[in-house]
Order: sequence, then structure tokens, then C-alpha cells
Amino acid sequence: MNILILSAGTRNKVVQYFKRELAGEGKVIASDCSDLAPAVYDADKFYLVPRIDEPGYIDVVLDICKKEKVDGVFSLIDPELSLLAKEKERFLAIGTQPIISPYDLVETCLDKYRMYRLLGDMGIPTGRCYVDKEAFYRGVEKGDISYPVFVKPVKGSASIHINKVYGEKEVEVLFDLYDDLMIQEFMDGTEYGADVYVDMLSGKCTSIFCEREN
Repeated sequence: MNILILSAGTRNKVVQYFKRELAGEGKVIASDCSDLAPAVYDADKFYLVPRIDEPGYIDVVLDICKKEKVDGVFSLIDPELSLLAKEKERFLAIGTQPIISPYDLVETCLDKYRMYRLLGDMGIPTGRCYVDKEAFYRGVEKGDISYPVFVKPVKGSASIHINKVYGEKEVEVLFDLYDDLMIQEFMDGTEYGADVYVDMLSGKCTSIFCEREN
């Protein structure tokens, strides 16, 4: 079995773990747009590729899959997940299985406000969120929410442009600086991360791992 890890970046441990599990019964191939990405050098073979937003990027990845007879491919960065899910059929056509959720689900997970609404529809308690700052101000007046709050991009990752905000002036400045922001209730407490592993054949959850965050 040959595995291709896209946008490997600094995730050396991920590459190392797959090499250990394959134990010589397949290759771990890694790719990144930078030759400074350390994880690619832990792979059995690596490729330097264009940025994911450059024209022809997905064709380059498909060529790698065909050349290396890749059985499974996955990405380690959020912005690439939708691209991989959208092009799933092209990978399947050459015998490569993208390890990815359905496109609509990926898009929902990347859109924090859309995910907030989905969780609400499912009856799962979550912090209040607003994309309309005027609605947020009304919520503050009614006592539904209070400062401090988090202002962050509706779609974003790696904590880019995320800010803890203590008043209306800061909200106004951030909404003037950036587009597509949301306001999220600040929740103070112990944070836990949960990894859920789902079998791709049966569609059933096989394992859940929870860990207290630092």
C-alpha cells in the first residue's frame, strides 16, 4: 500500500507513524509547496508541488498518484480538504482513494457559523455566535452575551486573524479591517480535544480519543 500525504509541512510525526505502520509493505510519499517543510524529508519519497490555489495543482497531484501507484491520499491542512473532496471522483478513476469526508460535510466543518447552526439544529449545546454585529450588540443589550468575545473569520484555520475582544470599538475596528468575520461567545474552562476515527468501509465509529488541551 502506498500513501500520499499532501501539504506535509511540519507534521514529521504523522509521516513517521505511517512509515512505521506500513513496515516496508508500501511507501509513504509526501508533498509540500516548500522545500523548507521538514516532514517531507521523513518520507520514503517526496515531491515539491505548486501552492494549492495555483491553477493545475490538482493535476500535479493526480500525476503523482499515477506515477507512484498511490492507494490512498489525504491532506494535513484544512484549506485543501474541500479541494480533495470536490475532486474525489477523479482520484477514484485512477485507483486512488481520497481519505476525506463528503464535500458538503467538509464545507460545513470549515464554515464555523454553518457548523454552529447545524449543532443547534441537532440540539448540541454550543457557545452563541453572530455574523451580524448589530444583532450581537442587541444580544449584549439584552444580556444574551457579554464581553469578552472572540472575533474570528467564518472560514479560517491556524488561529489566523482570531482576536479576543473586550469592547465595541475593537469589534468595529476588526470588522473594518477584515471581511467575513463572526463573533463567538468566550467560554472559560478546561478544553478537551476529541479525535473520532470512522471506518471508511462500514461508516461506523471505531475509536474515540479525548485529551485535555494545554
